[in-house]
Amino acid sequence: MGYTTLISSEQLQALAASGSPLRIFDCTFDLMQPHSGEQQYLDSHITGAVYANLDTALSAKHGAAGAHGVITAAGADAPASGGRHPLPNREKFATWLSGVGFSNNMQAVVYDRNGANYCGRLWWMLKWAGHANVAVLDGGLQAWTAAGGQLTTGEESAHFQSNFTLRQELVALVATKTVADNLGRPVQTLIDARGAPRFRGEVEPLDPVAGHIPGALNRPFGNNIGPDGKFKPAAVLKAEFEALLVGRDPASVVHHCGSGVSAVPNLLAMQIAGLGSTGLYAGSWSEWCSDTRRPVAKG
Repeated sequence: MGYTTLISSEQLQALAASGSPLRIFDCTFDLMQPHSGEQQYLDSHITGAVYANLDTALSAKHGAAGAHGVITAAGADAPASGGRHPLPNREKFATWLSGVGFSNNMQAVVYDRNGANYCGRLWWMLKWAGHANVAVLDGGLQAWTAAGGQLTTGEESAHFQSNFTLRQELVALVATKTVADNLGRPVQTLIDARGAPRFRGEVEPLDPVAGHIPGALNRPFGNNIGPDGKFKPAAVLKAEFEALLVGRDPASVVHHCGSGVSAVPNLLAMQIAGLGSTGLYAGSWSEWCSDTRRPVAKG
């Protein structure tokens, strides 16, 4: 069995030294300065890591939701979700994985410098592609550096083309219609990972409408990270999520945020806590609020 949730810096060092098939991905990004993530990668990254750009590798280039949230691209370019960071379809994603030399026999390790905010996206997408052995580097690049891990600057050598094969999805992608149809029903519990002021509708720096989906609970994604920059212990995460859910079934949870990216640390944290696999509404608030007919709550 490989690593499927978290991997420590020490475990990654041992894995790399063992010669086992391995691919490391640096997912560092900044929403406000989209080009700075790749520059940070070039300045310093784990030796051998591939850069995974949120905008160009982990999001669709076409098909942002148009009027009433309808995804406009079709055919091979059709994304799998709407919103500000629409998911590329699985076939497009598999093509990218093959292009960077990733194959089905490899252990994937993903990291960033952002509290697992962006690398969680690739962790989830690999699960969605049917790849079980993917883990988040606990503590990110900061923990790796503190542990004396090897770093490199500049570009990495090109990798040989591989042939990554899609398999059965290991995670659940939830569509807008499903979220809308299940509003207010016990079969669905929405958890919004945005900061409290955005959730309450007091500010909205990125989307045209402020507020949240009616009935959603709020847990900012940063709440999963302890003072040491690593995920809190499983028992602590379990207690915190159970307190948030107040008796609701963990299996009913659907995570979302602004554009489906920062929701993933909550999803990962529930899995670490032993609360099972939960759903992701990848279109999230940016897709929901694109249709003025959908209800909005504030406060």
